[in-house]
Parts: sequence; C-alpha cells; structure tokens
Amino acid sequence: MERLGTGIGWRPEIADAVERMPGIDWVEAVAENVCPGHLPESLRRLRERGITVVPHGVSLGLGGADRPDEGRLAALTERVEALGSPLVTEHIAFVRAGGALTASPRLEAGHLLPVPRTRDALDVLCENVRIAQEALPVPLAVENIAALISWPGEEMTEGQFLYELADRTGVRLLIDVANLHTNHVNRGEDPAKALAELPLEAIAYVHVAGGFERDGVWHDSHAHPVPAPVLDILTDLASRVSPPGVLLERDENFPEPAELEGELAAIRRALEAGAVERVKTELRSAGRAAVRGETDLPGASREGDETGAAGATRGASGLPHPEDAGAARQRLGLAQAALLSALVAGTPVPEGFDRVRVGVQARALAAKRADVVAKVAPELPEILGADYRPAFLGYAQTHPMTGGYRRDALTFAEHLLHAGRPQDARVRRALRQWWQERSGPTPRSQRPTHRLAHATRRALLRR
Repeated sequence: MERLGTGIGWRPEIADAVERMPGIDWVEAVAENVCPGHLPESLRRLRERGITVVPHGVSLGLGGADRPDEGRLAALTERVEALGSPLVTEHIAFVRAGGALTASPRLEAGHLLPVPRTRDALDVLCENVRIAQEALPVPLAVENIAALISWPGEEMTEGQFLYELADRTGVRLLIDVANLHTNHVNRGEDPAKALAELPLEAIAYVHVAGGFERDGVWHDSHAHPVPAPVLDILTDLASRVSPPGVLLERDENFPEPAELEGELAAIRRALEAGAVERVKTELRSAGRAAVRGETDLPGASREGDETGAAGATRGASGLPHPEDAGAARQRLGLAQAALLSALVAGTPVPEGFDRVRVGVQARALAAKRADVVAKVAPELPEILGADYRPAFLGYAQTHPMTGGYRRDALTFAEHLLHAGRPQDARVRRALRQWWQERSGPTPRSQRPTHRLAHATRRALLRR
C-alpha cells in the first residue's frame, strides 16, 4: 500500500491554512463537495506541489440493502480522475432505506448509520463492495463508523465483521480510531479487542478526530480537539503496525492554524510512542525465537490468523446463491427501513432497540440536518433569525428527508409558507421571495451585485 504520511482533511474554510501548514504530506477532500470540472484553486495548487489528494465519499451507502447507484459510482470516478488520486474511500454504513425493494417510501438519513453485524448484512455489503471495486479505477478503502445505537441480534464483533469483509473482498480498510473510542463509550466495545481482531495488513490509512461527551453519550462531532483516549488508541494501533497514513479530521468550529498544528504534533507523538512499543515487541519475539532456535520472518501470521483472531474462516470468498442474496437484501432492507423510519419519521421503534438511544440518535440526525441546511441555504437562518432552528427541528419531526439537502431547504420553506408562517408579514414575504427564486424554472443569478441587492432587500424587510 502506498505510504501517505501525515495529512489533514481539506475544507474550504481552512484551505489557506492547510496550504501553509508544515509537514503535510497529503489531504483528504469530501468527494461530494468537489466539482471535477471546477476544482478549487487550493486543491490545484496542492496537486501541483505533489500533495496527494484523496476523495472521501459520504453518500454511496455501501451498507444499504440496494446495490450501489451507478451514477454515484461514476461521480466518484470523475473525482478520482480529476484529482489524480491513488485510492478512494467510503463508509461501511447505510444512508437511505425504503423504496422498491421494501415497497415503502424512500427515506434519506442525511447521516451515516450503522449496519447490523449479521451474516445477511455482511453478504450484502461484500457484494456491494465488489460492485464498487469493479466500477472504480483505483483501490477502494472503507471506513468503520461511529454509532449511538446497537442492532439487536448481532452475530459478530466489529473486528470480526471487518476481518471477514476484507478477507472476502480484498478491500482496504480506513480505520477511524475516534470511531473506535465512540463505540467504546456508546456501545461498550473494547478498542483493543477490535484492533486485535483486525487484518492489520489491509489498513490503507487512519482517521483521528475529536468529539464530546454529554449525558454518558459520546458525540463524534469532528468539531472539537482530539481527546487523549483517541490518541491512546492510535498509539495502540501503531504498536501493532505502521499505518501507511494518518489524517486529522475537522469539519467545523475550526480553531487557529497553530492549534491544528499542535494536534498534528500530538498525533505524530502518539505514532512514535506506538512505534517504540512495536520495536520492543519485535525484539522480544526475536529473542524468544533465538532461544528456541527458530526464525520469525517479517510478516509472519499472528496467532489465530488462519481462522482470524476473530474466529472468521479465511477463504470464504464465494458469493451466496442469487436467490439467497436477493432474500438477504430484502430482509436487510426491511430492517433498515423500519429503523430509519423510527429515526426520521417518528414511527414506533423496532423491537430490540434501546428506545432512549434511538431518541438520542433521532435528535442528533435532526440537529445535523438543520446545520447542513443552514450551510446549503444560508439565507434561511438570515431571513428567519433566531426562529430558524426551532422551526426547522419542529418541521423535521414529521417531514423526513426524501431528497438532498437543497430540496430539503425548499420543502422546509414551503412548509412554513403553507402554514402561514412566519407570523411577521415582512419576514414571510422575504421567505416567499427566496422560495420563488429557487423553486422556479430559472435559477437565481450568481452575480455579486444581484445577490447583494437581494441581501439588502431582506435586511430592509426585517427592520
């Protein structure tokens, strides 16, 4: 696997700082936020300097019951080719459910949700990964995600699930140590056990990120400093293998560049501490082998590798019978649709789930949805002011997202207008004008003077 080194997540808000940051070997960009025909100048300059750029997808939904969408795979391919990337990454998650497979309304989560660690889910995921691998021009790596909820009746640990996935498909793994910490707090899963069960040779690179704890629940925010427990897990991983690359993720609430550089320095120290432990372990192993008159070859299999430390049988590369595969997709689809409906449409929580945790996840999804809509359509919080967030959260309780965030913004505005809201006639008139400009057949002009005129008119309306 290509050595990537130390990197940082490229975001438009910190693009200038990233370009000036010392010791950055590569960056990762959210694939859906990059337009292949109009690459940001910052990414162009980084590429010209020889900095590797990896596109990181968030909407493919490889863990969903449906086969990967050809259009989304083609879009990922375009970004890989535009950026000259050596690999592309996605998530082991589902992001939508329902539709023809389950004869139910199509729902969008707007976020990454965990797949059940069952044989059905693994079979579907393996087939989806193979489809993606065949469509993409470079190797694919998939990331373990953070979760607030656990599926009932799971048949494997996270390490076992990832081991079998990599063994059956040859896919690379993007290991997020912050997500291992999140699952430790939220689901009681031991990060050390997960690392011991992983096929370490399959690791493409590693994510490191921050979060926060509230009421005993860890939220993987990507908006807070990296905590010590996450760095400890990184050290543990580095004591077992030298990861080809490590990347710091930050999605919002960006600090000063010096603070980001300090976090990168802490990551390097954690890697160095792990490397020291790894060398000590290798020397102890070599000493024991010398006493026994044996030779430990580099790369020799770990104890339990023939069946996997997780107990997963190696060589199980065959696909299920087509009829069995179709039935597995339908079973998985029904289960995911029921959970997603409970999360975004207020339907009863499926049996076996922790209702309190499902409620926490539902509120987190609604909050994230409100945040993203505010970014996609910044005029909405500008027009509605302090009323934007409570109005949107109230709307989200009974109006699940069925399309993208831009459509969600329009539907939200339409919902308010149909209800005769906001009560202030001037604000309502401004909202109606905004909605008409974006829902009509002719798109709004992007000229700065034209946009300034609209912003001025909105400001006058609110006086």
